[in-house]
Amino acid sequence: MPDFRSIHFSKKAMVSLISFKLSFSGKQEKNTMSVQQDQWTVETAMEILQHPTVDSKVWAEAVEWLLLYGPPQVRELLQQASGHAMKENFPDLVPTAFTADGEPCYNVADLARSLGISEEEAAEMIVEKERQHGIRQLFGDQETTKLQ
Repeated sequence: MPDFRSIHFSKKAMVSLISFKLSFSGKQEKNTMSVQQDQWTVETAMEILQHPTVDSKVWAEAVEWLLLYGPPQVRELLQQASGHAMKENFPDLVPTAFTADGEPCYNVADLARSLGISEEEAAEMIVEKERQHGIRQLFGDQETTKLQ
């Protein structure tokens, strides 16, 4: 079994997974979201976010779509909002390292503990996000700079 304390994931993956988890308000559901670029337009995704009675899974997919494909100013606002939600709901989840590009990385074991899932399940969810979006999100210790 891999040592999940030495595997880190990017903030992009964390925001996506936490917005998905928060949208289900504690329900234990398998992460089956698969967001495609041609799935929505910016206008449609924004309407979904503002709709008062939208399904939580659809809402989480719209957030993820906007984080991946939305205009830079919308992505930045969502990342800020997700950061605030993360701090409020998961105060113990803090960056443990940074990528060479300066992106904060979080420990997979810490994420699993915060979400109440196994380390293997957390890693599988991140690997699935990498596969779906073609964006690398898992990094080993040797690929990151640890915080002192």
